[in-house]
Parts: sequence; structure tokens; C-alpha cells
Amino acid sequence: IQRWRSPADIKGVEMLVIATGGLVVNIISAWLLHSGDKHDLNMRGAFLHVVGDLLGSVAAIAAGVLILSFGWLWADAAGSILISVIIIIGAWRLILDSVNVLLEGTPSHISMTAVENLLLDADGVTGIHDLHVWTISSGLYALSVHISHNDAVLHSDLLQTVRNRLHDRFGIDHLTIQMEGTSQENEAVFTCETGSNCFEPPARSKFANG
Repeated sequence: IQRWRSPADIKGVEMLVIATGGLVVNIISAWLLHSGDKHDLNMRGAFLHVVGDLLGSVAAIAAGVLILSFGWLWADAAGSILISVIIIIGAWRLILDSVNVLLEGTPSHISMTAVENLLLDADGVTGIHDLHVWTISSGLYALSVHISHNDAVLHSDLLQTVRNRLHDRFGIDHLTIQMEGTSQENEAVFTCETGSNCFEPPARSKFANG
């Protein structure tokens, strides 16, 4: 604010040269970080930091041009305020995702309906229930589910199919899966005492988020 009210004498040429050099370095850094895991909060935080520096360089270049062309010393302060607002918005989104990790919430990019449909589409699956997906840490997700299947399907074969599907589609590898054959439906009632929907017949689940 003080810089806005009383703009200091700024050397436009030096400012423009330094900002251009910073822009080149930040573009390279942003490109390298952008190729990382977009769901990793550490990578996103580093990327946002570099993007903030990159935008600062852009603002400094624009301010340098305005100062040299029109003598608008206030352009430097205006650019700083604009970049600050952009950084705050990006940081707020990162904070929300971090809180979701701490609360072990369902990852925002994973649709529970899509997970359910993926499991139900596997050959031999007759129904699922007690489906939960939650975040263990940044980029690491867990899933637990009860899967009902017809007796013609081997547990080991179906389990491998489910694991492959969940890994390929959603990147979920930490799994706890209970297989329940048609002849074991009564047994499933007693082995699911702490879950939800335990006493309902195998069907499309009314899942609860983890």
C-alpha cells in the first residue's frame, strides 16, 4: 500500500532485464514440475510456488514496460497486488486438499459411483456393499469393499481382476477386499458386524464415504 501511495524511483531497464531472466528460469522449472504427479500435494505446492514466481516475473516485465513507456511508477505495486491475489486463491485450494488428507476423506478426483460400476462390471460379480475409499497420505489411497460373486468364479482370479482394474483406473493399490460367494451369503451377515448395509442382500451398494 505504501508503494502505491508513494511510488519509489524504479530503474525500468534493470528491472526489465532481471525480470526477463527470472521468467526464463521459472518457465523451465514450471515445465519440469508440471510433469510430476498432479495429485501429489508436495508437487502441487512446489509447482504453485514456481508459478507464483513466474507470474511475478511477468508482472515485473509488464510494470517495467509501463514505467519506461509512460512513467507509471504505480504499475509495480499494482502488479504485486494482482499476483498476491492469484497466489492466495491457489494456496487456498491446496489447503482444502491438505485438510481432506488429514481427515482421510474420499479423494476429490475419485467418483464413488465410478468405482462401484467398475467393480460391478467384473465378470462373476453379483453385488457389492460396504464400499469405502479414503486418503492415507498425499497420492496414496485405500479401499475396502465386500464383493458378492457367483460360485463359478475363483476368489483368486476375481481378486486379481479387481486389483488390476482399481490400479489401472484409479491408482488405488492399498486394498482390503472380502469375497462372498453365493453359498456364503448367510455367513457374510456374521462377518460384517461393524459395517453398514451388512444385512441387505447383495446388490448395488449404498456406499458410505471413508
